[in-house]
Amino acid sequence: MTPHPPRKKIRESAPIKLTAEEAAFVRSLVIYEDEALLALNKPAGLSSQGGRGQVNTLDELLWAFARPGKARPRLIHRLDRDTSGVILTAKTKPAAGFLGKAMMARKFAKTYRTIVTPGAPEPGEGVIEHALRRDEVGREAYMRVCAADHPDAETARTRYRTVAATSACALLEVDPETGRMHQIRVHLASIGRPIAGDVRYGGALMVEGKAAPRLMLHAAALVFPHPAGGLKRLEAPTPPDMAALMAELKLD
Repeated sequence: MTPHPPRKKIRESAPIKLTAEEAAFVRSLVIYEDEALLALNKPAGLSSQGGRGQVNTLDELLWAFARPGKARPRLIHRLDRDTSGVILTAKTKPAAGFLGKAMMARKFAKTYRTIVTPGAPEPGEGVIEHALRRDEVGREAYMRVCAADHPDAETARTRYRTVAATSACALLEVDPETGRMHQIRVHLASIGRPIAGDVRYGGALMVEGKAAPRLMLHAAALVFPHPAGGLKRLEAPTPPDMAALMAELKLD
């Protein structure tokens, strides 16, 4: 899931009491922390916010970092449930306001890594500019490519480049310049290179006889203006399941 702009201000929910195991789990995800920020490497399968059928979302697990009498860190953006990688939170209201404005001004640069099939796209690097619209199917939401003049169209722009490839698959680095829901997934599918494991948008479940255990999309790096000044770059290592598939497919 690609990141979204911050929602309107809502009242802080009541603190959630976490088990020792839950607190230890979320603390193990931390990849960077300072007085203003806390960044984590979110695993696939963990909802950022508002997940269904799950005991706690990442947003709720952030209560592990709340100080007595103070709010938990606030999510600055979100990732799809099955997308892994860098996710940023703010520990103070001023930092949250600063980062929210920076995101709305498109001052965040995001780099994802993903496995697609079949083989490298043609050309091997380029820009995808297809407008998208939201489509509700029952309780599920999808994004669809649409004409730019469609009444519900949202502009969307994604840069990609091929890092490694075989005849059956490719490893891409992808930079979404806009932050539409499912943008990377839909854009890559629109050029005939759906993400491996992406059942919703036609991704292959098997690649050269190897199972794609989930959506093979990882938020690898994030560059953004720090509230204290300057630019900050954060990186999250590729998770073991994706790294293993890359090695099996000779994409590492």
